[in-house]
Amino acid sequence: MTVAAPLALLKQARARFTQREIAAHVGKDIKTVRRWEKGETQCPAMLEPALRDLLRNRVGTRGSVSGDAQFRFIDLFAGIGGIRMGFEAHGGDCVFTSEWNDFSTRTYRENYPGGAEHALIGDIVSFPAEDVPSHDVLLGGFPCQPFSIAGVSKKNALGRPHGFECTTQGTLFFDVARIIAAKRPAAFLLENVKNLLSHDKGRTFDVILRTLRDELGYEVHYRVVDGQHFTPQHRERIIIVGFRGKTAFSWDDLRLPEEGPRLGSILHRTDGSEPVLPWDHDRFFDHAGRRVQPKYTLTPNLWTYLQNYAEKHRAAGNGFGFGMAYPTSVTRTLSARYHKDGSEILVYQGESLRPRRLTPRECARLMGFPDTFRIPVSDTQAYRQFGNSVVMPVMREVARIMLPHVQALLAEDTRHGSKQTLSLYA
Repeated sequence: MTVAAPLALLKQARARFTQREIAAHVGKDIKTVRRWEKGETQCPAMLEPALRDLLRNRVGTRGSVSGDAQFRFIDLFAGIGGIRMGFEAHGGDCVFTSEWNDFSTRTYRENYPGGAEHALIGDIVSFPAEDVPSHDVLLGGFPCQPFSIAGVSKKNALGRPHGFECTTQGTLFFDVARIIAAKRPAAFLLENVKNLLSHDKGRTFDVILRTLRDELGYEVHYRVVDGQHFTPQHRERIIIVGFRGKTAFSWDDLRLPEEGPRLGSILHRTDGSEPVLPWDHDRFFDHAGRRVQPKYTLTPNLWTYLQNYAEKHRAAGNGFGFGMAYPTSVTRTLSARYHKDGSEILVYQGESLRPRRLTPRECARLMGFPDTFRIPVSDTQAYRQFGNSVVMPVMREVARIMLPHVQALLAEDTRHGSKQTLSLYA
């Protein structure tokens, strides 16, 4: 048996596994695997059986897939897991999560316990891309930070190398790009606010597209989708999906109901049919009194202030003011600042009564989360989390039309024995 055989197997394994995963499987430390890969020391022939065993399994120690899972994915900038929930609905297995906010992490852990094989880390910025477990789909609702494109033309003139590292360094999109470059997933889904399209006169979005298409070599599709097709809320978000190979993906395959639900469908029911949730108890709704807890009704001072504020702007010809919502309404977009005064969505309670905020449970429903979703944080943090989240049924529907193309690419990987690799750091 020659040394070349285990080295060739090691190269195949590195197309699908991290150095850490290989080290754990063969019983060596990560530095030893790194030396083998760099050619500093020989990969022992006696490890060939262990490497073949690793390649027979679909994923390694950190990226194990549950028995009936159809694909593996990672959840970046995870928030409270709205994108994850949509992909789990179609057989996905989450093998890695990154979320920096401690309050969001608390909610995430409460609803997605994970296990020993599932890493949940904080800030992705300092995390090595090679330590991210192998995965088939990368998910990320990355924050939109300013993109700096200054200096690229100067570097061109000087003949210096540039690319996505130059144009996106210092932004969180860079961390998405470097992980895609290192791990080469079959597909990705990125979500952001609609205004990403027009940010910096379109230059920001142009950098993103050039990075994904030209630098990373993915087939990219994007579309703005309004959540009102699935929940009673106007919420337009851009969704960017990409595939490592050529596909027949089409946004026309989306099933978007023409007539979405109305606000009354997510409000607490006062007719005695409101479900008693053991994790909520009477926190949001008084089941004995069949009413929303009084603390969600605006105080007299706040209600007076909002009315005066709206009147002042009406007199000036502006459209600013509160948004009164009725059972037949489709609401404005829920924002992370909702905890401050609730002004964008005030629930009408009758002419003689002051309006109220949505409760956090109603916010969860407005975002498409099921009542099984637990809210372990304060109301203030819950409002922030749901205001920053995604309309989960939108993610579920996009996952549905992506899945056949992901499966086709994975089948192609199997036929060819390993997935395509790319290094932009060489």
